[in-house]
Amino acid sequence: MTTAAAAPSGRDLPHPAREEIRLESVLHALSDPMRLRIVRELAAEGRELSCSDFVLPVTKSTTTHHFRVLRESGVVRQVYRGTAKLNGLRADDLDALFPGLLGRVLEAAARQAARPAP
Repeated sequence: MTTAAAAPSGRDLPHPAREEIRLESVLHALSDPMRLRIVRELAAEGRELSCSDFVLPVTKSTTTHHFRVLRESGVVRQVYRGTAKLNGLRADDLDALFPGLLGRVLEAAARQAARPAP
């Protein structure tokens, strides 16, 4: 996997370039309820969020795994700012590659969340 930009520091994280993002990887990343929850929160906020902004009912190591899957699939971009690792939704890249996919997935997830629990 190549990075979209040169890696000037050891804190830069590898991300796929836009042309390396694969539909199968994106769909796999979005298929997990916790990862979909993260993406829904990022989309609702419309800005970068720190990992600590997310309150997930899983361990810290599992949360780290979910963010790594999202980053490596090209769904989010993670950058360090000071001591915080910020997460931003790569909506522009996803919309350019798969027009309407992210919006439809988010709409479907919202409809599902609004349904009564079985």
